[in-house]
Amino acid sequence: MRIASIVAVGGLALTAAACGEAPKDDNNAGSGGKKFSACMVTDVGGIDDKSFNTSAWKGLQDAKAANDNIDIKFVASKAEADYEPNLTQYVNQKCDFILAVGGLMQNATSKIAKANPNQEFGIVDANPGDANVYPMQFDTAQAAFQAGYLAAGMSKSGKVGTYGGLPIPPVTIFMDGFVDGVKYYNTTKGKNIQALGWNKETQKGSFTNDFAKQDEGKKVSDALVAQGADIIMPVAGGSGLGTTAAAKASGGKYSTIWVDVDGCVSTPDCSAIITTVVKNIPEAVKEAVVKAAAGDKLPAKPGFVGTLANTGVSIAPYHDFDSKVPAELKAEVDKIKADIAAGTITVTSKAQPTK
Repeated sequence: MRIASIVAVGGLALTAAACGEAPKDDNNAGSGGKKFSACMVTDVGGIDDKSFNTSAWKGLQDAKAANDNIDIKFVASKAEADYEPNLTQYVNQKCDFILAVGGLMQNATSKIAKANPNQEFGIVDANPGDANVYPMQFDTAQAAFQAGYLAAGMSKSGKVGTYGGLPIPPVTIFMDGFVDGVKYYNTTKGKNIQALGWNKETQKGSFTNDFAKQDEGKKVSDALVAQGADIIMPVAGGSGLGTTAAAKASGGKYSTIWVDVDGCVSTPDCSAIITTVVKNIPEAVKEAVVKAAAGDKLPAKPGFVGTLANTGVSIAPYHDFDSKVPAELKAEVDKIKADIAAGTITVTSKAQPTK
């Protein structure tokens, strides 16, 4: 695999050089040479999902800002049937780097990558194991563990909840970390806060079966609120906006924890969001594209795995809740980060990234 990877990427480098790519040590800004094209295919949530598609696009925008010789564009997938045609059209357009966003795109990306071994691909939230696909994955269970502990410490009702878009690894990894964080709070504090919406042992729970329909998100969270949850973490892309909007309208009856991109930056519902379990997708994507444009190899192994230790995942500032989160609880959440990064606390999930 390693030899294949070098050959494949080496072939890409030769192709790029033949098309007039600038030398490695030249940022190529304003050179007038051939542009390096980075082309992105969104998942079905669309470019404005305020979640992983939005953040991947920001990564491309940041790469372009860092090197104005990089051209960027995207196509939005309306349905899963669009993945292969959308990826194929960018192969046909001879894009230098094609980015697929989301775990749902793994099979389509792998198929098109195998058919086009000299094409360089990247993918967010998956690792198909192909030599010409650079995987960018995130161990969000680590930061979600912090969020679960925080939610347990903030809950007044003694019940918190989470739900997902679909039962796929990039979703359930958040849910695993969240419920384990609640469990850790109970163990250390001698409490019995309930985590609704997900059972880590059975891997069963509440899902919208959609990443775009806000009414589906609201429907699922309404059910959790009816069961007593006063803090909810949706892991459902744009569908989760139905929950944050309803929480905002509830006048403080319940609050939320957002995921992927800081909800106080990406949504209008900051007043109902305690914090966000952040995946630093923009930085991972930016770094990959800038390196690829400079002619650097993007090895499929090991790819990139974001952790608390390398700031690939984190929890966002508390924003409107800063004065509401007790100082002692803040300190405990910070200590958990340090302990996880140091390996003192081990966070596990069946959905953790493969390397």
